[in-house]
Amino acid sequence: MDLETGFYENRLKKESWRTVLTLAYQSLGVVYGDLSTSPLYVYTSTFADDIKHSETNEEVYGVLSFIFWTLTLIPLLKYVFIVLKADDNGEGGTFALYSLLCRHAKVNSLPNSQLADEELSTYKKNDINIPAQTNFGAKIKSILERHRVLQRLLLVLSLGGASMVIGDGILTPAISDIEVPVACVVLIALFALQHYGTHRVGFMFAPIVVTWLLCISGIGLYNIIHWNPTVYRALSPYYVYKFLKKTRKGGWMSLGGILLCITGNYIAVQKQCLLILDTSPSCQLSVEEISLQEENISDWSPCNLIHIAFTSLVYPSLVLAYMGQAAYLSRHHVMENDYQIGFYVSVPDKLRWPVLVIAVLAAVVASQAAITGTFSIIKQCCALGCFPRVKIVHTSSKIHGQVYIPEINWTLMILCLSVTIGFRDAKRLGNAAGLAVITVMLVTTCLMSLVIVLCWHQNVLLAVCFVIFFGTIEALYFSASLIRFFEGAWVPIAISLVFMIVMCIWHYGSLKKYEFDVQNKVSIDWLLSVGPSLGIVRVRGIGLIYTELVSGIPAIFPHFVTNFPAFHQVLVFICVKSVPIPHVRHEERFLVGHIGPREHHLYRCIVRYGYRDARKDDLQFENDLVCSIAEFIRTGKRRLNGNAAEDLSKDLEDMTVLGTPNTHISGVQLYEDNELNSESVGTSKLREMHTTHKTKPKKRVRFFIPESPKIERNAREELRELMEASEAGIAYILGHSYVCAKQGSSFLKRIVINFGYDFLTRSSRPPCYALTVPHASTIEVGMVYHV
Repeated sequence: MDLETGFYENRLKKESWRTVLTLAYQSLGVVYGDLSTSPLYVYTSTFADDIKHSETNEEVYGVLSFIFWTLTLIPLLKYVFIVLKADDNGEGGTFALYSLLCRHAKVNSLPNSQLADEELSTYKKNDINIPAQTNFGAKIKSILERHRVLQRLLLVLSLGGASMVIGDGILTPAISDIEVPVACVVLIALFALQHYGTHRVGFMFAPIVVTWLLCISGIGLYNIIHWNPTVYRALSPYYVYKFLKKTRKGGWMSLGGILLCITGNYIAVQKQCLLILDTSPSCQLSVEEISLQEENISDWSPCNLIHIAFTSLVYPSLVLAYMGQAAYLSRHHVMENDYQIGFYVSVPDKLRWPVLVIAVLAAVVASQAAITGTFSIIKQCCALGCFPRVKIVHTSSKIHGQVYIPEINWTLMILCLSVTIGFRDAKRLGNAAGLAVITVMLVTTCLMSLVIVLCWHQNVLLAVCFVIFFGTIEALYFSASLIRFFEGAWVPIAISLVFMIVMCIWHYGSLKKYEFDVQNKVSIDWLLSVGPSLGIVRVRGIGLIYTELVSGIPAIFPHFVTNFPAFHQVLVFICVKSVPIPHVRHEERFLVGHIGPREHHLYRCIVRYGYRDARKDDLQFENDLVCSIAEFIRTGKRRLNGNAAEDLSKDLEDMTVLGTPNTHISGVQLYEDNELNSESVGTSKLREMHTTHKTKPKKRVRFFIPESPKIERNAREELRELMEASEAGIAYILGHSYVCAKQGSSFLKRIVINFGYDFLTRSSRPPCYALTVPHASTIEVGMVYHV
């Protein structure tokens, strides 16, 4: 056994290293494209109108000093060494910081949260070595939890940052130095490639980024040695002071151009690839192997990959590139046009055309980084109930979080083409992108200060110093970008405002709809009064009643009962919910419990997903659900039974945490006739449970249960009832709701609900699509929600 374990350990270590190197390679093509292409336009934008290059070189040295310290303080110090430490189990970005805050304080925007969610293994995974919370931190937490206004402000702040990332995802692909017709063709081709998936695009683009970084660092080193070896002196912050003292207002306004040197660094935080492989049976790994693999990979988090890649390759290459351009400009003082201070003029003549080709390809890669970040943001927003339902395609079966969203992809393409054709000016697009970038950074600074106090339990003075230091720097850049509002900076504000309005309307409407469900739910006492038959005919089969409630009976159920004369012999009230963590482990996926006495055959099942988890297809989900309920019946972990009427009146149910069948291989297994073979059950210590059929079933389903411990007679009968119902088929019952503002509502509320939310509901995907429910087995029950 030890030899076999050692073999698995060696094999999984090799696979984990291969996975780490693969993801590190892909990250160069997906994460760093935008940041690595900034040398193409920083000097051009900085020296455009506000300052001119004099023969004393004070302006060139000042700009270089500004660029160096901006790169060092913001991407390197703030993001790589501080913000990346606040990753949410490998995820980054404004929503990752928001989800961290939701888990450490009761400011969650998801209304159906439960105490059981806090028991998830990854809920507070990073809190092991965190000190106790300070008194002042406890006061801040209490204030946030008591005031709904502050909670909404926190949500709006996070949505604002997310909207600006989407705005930058539109602007970045539009920024290029090539002609407009060619740029449009390149954009169309780029968006047409997105359906192949991030992992394929990453492999395609990673060599381009590596070649580009080596190219600009080599050219920079050549220019330093050939033109001005003493240019390193400009790295002193003293030249920043001299630059501002000489240029004054013009130097301050030029900061909008210098800001472009850090465009895309927040994408590195937003788009982090997870290293945990999919634990589906297709991976052909046992549970023990999977846990061992996760343990081997855990030391190599995405933060480590980004940290190593940035400090060892990206950061030195960018510094050498900017120093090389400054060295060239310090020896060439005649500047009659923008081209003479651009990047290409500093490239040796023999290399100019090859470098131009690589630069164009690198600009395409930069666009890919922004597009990927936009997909990631939309996926998180949908999971947290802040964006209308869209089609989300998971392009990789092994790497979580790699998604493609067709509606967003083509919308981005149309907006990018419109911006490219409408502006026809890279400088104005640069102004717009700069404002989007610095706004996201300011939002990150605000959220990060709360994370320091509420999540890391550090002294509030540390958070104040963080805000003052980085907030001052970013506020300086923000003011310089905002002054260019009418020169293109209005574009990201307009785009982000539209997306933010959509997010706020959808979240508000969804919240009001949930509150209506809570106020109109039916108590469990009603079930006790109608008896086991529920007052109607019970027919064979399983009925899955979808609801957002985690307790009580939804109003859709009595509404359905009054319109149909029969119902299924087994009823499952199922709630598919998102929790504020990236991923829920498979062994913690389901919460299962009884509703009412056992003879009612009513169950509640809560299916929990993280905001980055992929939803399974309907057939796999059906098998997992039925097996989880069967395992719940077999283990007998219940409190509610026919003799516990006093507990039922309290509308409470004990829920048991259960995983998917592959996580409890010693438990109940479900097989259909076409799945039965000697390899599937011949080596297992399981015995088959049979059913007696009066009529021929639609399909033969068999339960294989462990030989020990023996289950009681009532549980055996309950399992047989569940198996017969499963053979008869499964029906999906969903509420088809029409939401309208109740009488007496304010004018603004009527506009938001009756027009805004109604339009978004009609324009988005139906609920059955988001839940991967088969249309042929779906029953929709119409209801009017007066909110």
